[in-house]
Formats: sequence, C-alpha cells, structure tokens
Amino acid sequence: MIKLTNLSKSFGRQQVLKSIDLTVNTGEVVVILGPSGSGKTTLLRCMNYLEQPSGGEIAIGSFSLRCRRASKKEIHELRQRSAMVFQQYNLFRHKTALENVMEGLIVVQKWPKAKAREKSAALLEKVGLAGKLDAYPSQLSGGQQQRVGIARALALEPEVILFDEPTSALDPELVGEVLEVIRRIAKEGITMIVVTHEMGFARDVANRVVFMDGGVIVEEGTPAELFQNPREERTRQFLKRIAPVPNYSI
Repeated sequence: MIKLTNLSKSFGRQQVLKSIDLTVNTGEVVVILGPSGSGKTTLLRCMNYLEQPSGGEIAIGSFSLRCRRASKKEIHELRQRSAMVFQQYNLFRHKTALENVMEGLIVVQKWPKAKAREKSAALLEKVGLAGKLDAYPSQLSGGQQQRVGIARALALEPEVILFDEPTSALDPELVGEVLEVIRRIAKEGITMIVVTHEMGFARDVANRVVFMDGGVIVEEGTPAELFQNPREERTRQFLKRIAPVPNYSI
C-alpha cells in the first residue's frame, strides 16, 4: 500500500500540488488522468523523491517519512520500495539492454553479477526481448527501450511501480506493445500508479481512476463511474475534449 497525506509541492511561489491525499491499496492499479500542467508528473516524482515535496507524508507499506524532515537514509529506503518508469526511457546509452537491467541489482542491491545476469535475462524475456540482451539503446525501437525500462523496474521487486506517461514518447504503432506488457504485469497483482492519456488502457486495466486538475484531485472512482457518470463539471469538460466518442453520461 502507498498512502499520501497532505502532500504539497511548490516551485517558488507556484504551488503545483495542493494537499494531496491518496491511498493505493496493495495490488491495485490506479490511473491518473488530467490536462497538461495539472500536477500528475510532479506527483509521481514526489512519491519517489525525485522532487522533494514541500510538505506532507508518504507511506509505503510499514515505512513512512515526513517530507520536510526526510533524511538521506529515509529517502534511500523510499526509493528501494518504489520504482519509476519514465517517459524518455532514461537508459544508459553505453550499456546493453541486459546491463541496464542488471545495474540496479548490482549497484543498489549488491547482487553477484552472475545472479543479476540470470534474473535480468529472465525479465527481458518476460517483456518480449529475449533476443535483444546484447543490443544497445540506439539499436532498439522506442517501444523496446521502454520495455527495457519496465524490466529494470521489475528487477528491484518494488512494492509499487510508478509509470510516468510510459507511451507518450512512442510512435503510435509502438504504443500497443508497451501497454500489453503493462497489462500482463497488472494481472500479476503488482501495485501500480500510471499517469497516462490512454483512455482505453484506463478503462480496461485500472481498478480506480483519479482525475487531477490545478494541483488537486478533482474526483476519483472506478473506470465505469468516472467515464460513464463523472460527478464534477471539470471532469466532464476534460472527458469531452479527449474522448473521440464520449461514452459517459452528463
């Protein structure tokens, strides 16, 4: 379980996150929707302490930290309990696909190289890249690079995986292969928080959908509740704008 309490973030005088409260239960898939600038990515980055929150509390499982007084040790533990899949893949360009997945196991968890290699090869096979172990990122398509990123996140066996618009940098024909991998992972009961604009994915995979705007959670509910009968006018406006054929009632 991951729980955010009164989480806030400001850049100078601009308050990007405003007292966010959110609980994601173990094994739950939560999709976060919202317009650009609504605070979705900042929220994920704060959860993993890639951005330091201005206030609030983050809890993952039995571990919690107060954001304004977090020590380096606490931040390190938070990052060990969560993993991030980025928009732009963030792979090491000079390392092969296998070496990219091995990196965290060797550097962070101090695994022997042989053990790390075996596990990393199995994870790359799991995401459909068994034949690309020795390929460098420049030799992989965007979809393949993102699948390496997913394998890298899985390698550390985190309690929660955070996906920051994992298909936004992909050509349209490559989106499906990445979403299919995420769908398979979701069926394994891994806790996931996914920021995405893929409405079909949200409907099919999410247990709960959260709609954000202006740094706050406007509303949340099951996919059926949020897409078919949104309570808030701002949510209705957003869905009208992005859904080619609206299937919700107003």
